[in-house]
Amino acid sequence: MNFNSAEFAAAYGSYEQMPKSDRAEVAFSGRSNVGKSSLINKLLGRKALARVSAVPGKTATINFYKVADIYAVDLPGYGYAKVAKGEKKRWSGLIGGYLGDVERDLRLVVQLIDMRHAPSSDDIDMINYMIDSEIPFIIAFTKADKLSGRERSARLEAFASEIPCFEDITSVVTSAESGEGIETLREIIGDVAGGE
Repeated sequence: MNFNSAEFAAAYGSYEQMPKSDRAEVAFSGRSNVGKSSLINKLLGRKALARVSAVPGKTATINFYKVADIYAVDLPGYGYAKVAKGEKKRWSGLIGGYLGDVERDLRLVVQLIDMRHAPSSDDIDMINYMIDSEIPFIIAFTKADKLSGRERSARLEAFASEIPCFEDITSVVTSAESGEGIETLREIIGDVAGGE
């Protein structure tokens, strides 16, 4: 799969606006400021395809990127405290509507978790939701370049008890900075997108 051929397709601010799924989709989920846009840009070999912002909670739409024959879908970041209640509700409807739509050809969710910290309660809720709904997902630990080897080992050990069913979940340690884990992610996405 040629990841470098990616192009922006569309953005939707409400679930009702979204057209029906016409191809396989791989979605990216995670809390605000987890490094989702940076990881997507690295994955797609582009500097600024997904807009990166220093302000958490900036992605307020579901953004679709056309990559070969699939869509890479950037879900809004969740869990940012300084967002108005109405906006949070809209995001929740947007993410919930998307993930709950059994008509979509959703092949995989890449759940991003900042490797430096324990998962938030929102992260755990999202993981439990995907387990309960039988949505296929993997975990991408982000910002690995910010940790020493010893800190990484300690965090991975801690994740085993912090994340439900951790031993059954495929996880990839990544860095949008160094490119670590990017090829592994591309292979996983290529495999699920190719498997009809």
